[in-house]
Amino acid sequence: MTTFKVHSIDSAPDDSRSTLQAIQQAMGFIPNMLGVFAESPAVLQGSFALFGALGKGSLSPIEQQVVAITISRENSCHYCVAAHSTFATMASIPPDVLTATRSGASLPDAKLETLRYTTLKLLFSRGWLSRQDQQYFLAAGYTKAQLLEVIAWIGLKTLTNYINHIGNTPVDEAFGTQTWLREEAA
Repeated sequence: MTTFKVHSIDSAPDDSRSTLQAIQQAMGFIPNMLGVFAESPAVLQGSFALFGALGKGSLSPIEQQVVAITISRENSCHYCVAAHSTFATMASIPPDVLTATRSGASLPDAKLETLRYTTLKLLFSRGWLSRQDQQYFLAAGYTKAQLLEVIAWIGLKTLTNYINHIGNTPVDEAFGTQTWLREEAA
């Protein structure tokens, strides 16, 4: 099994250092996942830029985290479920919504359930969303731009989930209270 180093600013390739410094400044620490990403400056820079862009998108912070946790749960990424559960808590997600999202259950909020459902449909169908499902999403009050953002989140989370799988990324202490294992694997 290949071992991936969790880079610090000092151990990272030269072209990753400025991005890691920006991450340190923005978050107060360098998450282990991004330390692993630093092995490839292109992956680190690209993922950090996409996280930043999507964070400024039209989905609310809670909606963003519902999408991210839904994808990460389906991809069985223990790291991302823990990290995004922490971010969801920071965004004041209702505890029952977080619990349901982490367990894969239907959400008690109808609009958020539509978002979760649409995310799963897109994920399972590899982007082939029926007209009926598109209309269902739009009728819930979401926009075409938000549908594109959900697709972008799927791309980003697939990237991060897969790298965490092969990197066996350890969950940061900052996310430790949200440690997660898929029920079937627990």
